[in-house]
Amino acid sequence: MQIIENIPKLKPRATDAHKGDFGKVCIIAGSIGMSGAAALAGRSALRAGAGLVRVATPKSVLPIVASIEPSFTTIALPEDDAGRISAKAINVILDAVNENDAVAFGPGIGVSGAIKTILQTLLEQENLRLLIDADGLNNLAGIKDWPGKLKAEVILTPHPGEMKRLWQGLFREELPPERQQQAIQLAQQTKTTIALKGAGTVVSDLSTPSITLRTGSLKAGGEKVYINKTGNPGMATAGSGDVLTGVITALMGQGLSNFDATVLGVYIHGLAGDIAAEKTGQISLIATDIIEALSDAFVRSQSNS
Repeated sequence: MQIIENIPKLKPRATDAHKGDFGKVCIIAGSIGMSGAAALAGRSALRAGAGLVRVATPKSVLPIVASIEPSFTTIALPEDDAGRISAKAINVILDAVNENDAVAFGPGIGVSGAIKTILQTLLEQENLRLLIDADGLNNLAGIKDWPGKLKAEVILTPHPGEMKRLWQGLFREELPPERQQQAIQLAQQTKTTIALKGAGTVVSDLSTPSITLRTGSLKAGGEKVYINKTGNPGMATAGSGDVLTGVITALMGQGLSNFDATVLGVYIHGLAGDIAAEKTGQISLIATDIIEALSDAFVRSQSNS
């Protein structure tokens, strides 16, 4: 097992760069009563440097989501009677997936049979970089033998309750008490990158075997683990996880590997929460405060290279 301590960095931007150079990302999120989750994820993706952000959301929710932030574009999705994404949305979603560098699925979407079917279809897409969070994870826990269907490159970002539901769907043994072991075993079982959220967020995935060009020898893969040290209890507030979803997805779109995007994402997210808490205090901290502090967090992080 390799313990990672160095924080990845984004490359400096070229003077002649354009928005296409910094990633096109799509965030599939929202339902009636949960428009804020979609907007928070979209806004944070913009603040985390994505060149173009599209938020795909049920059509009745779209006007609310679009009014919150004019800098991202929106995609109207067919919906069911409860205002959740319906099975009829699959072709629209697949078209959006093919046009973007990274996709996030889950914030505020609810749980239904149709959403599970859509998610399973996404899992089976080759060359798709997909982050699954929130209700996306709750739907995932209900898909039988989903790791066996997996062709996409996936990041999972569960909080402890979501981790328990995922674990129960995959393992016969009890969830181990040690968070690091939970993340490692889930990464091993699913071949995904895991960010187990909470105090000291644990990021784990499996490094793949690589060929040493000089000697032609094979270097074995193994577990990579990062334990985050930024963040504070004030971040235990509604919408904080949606902000993290947007940040990591934006970093994926800018070309970082899934593991590096997740490590930098949780570090920056926690640092932004610390910066925000310096201004508001932990008690009054809300998710939009974290978004507003992302710019300072990136400046501070990049200057520490």
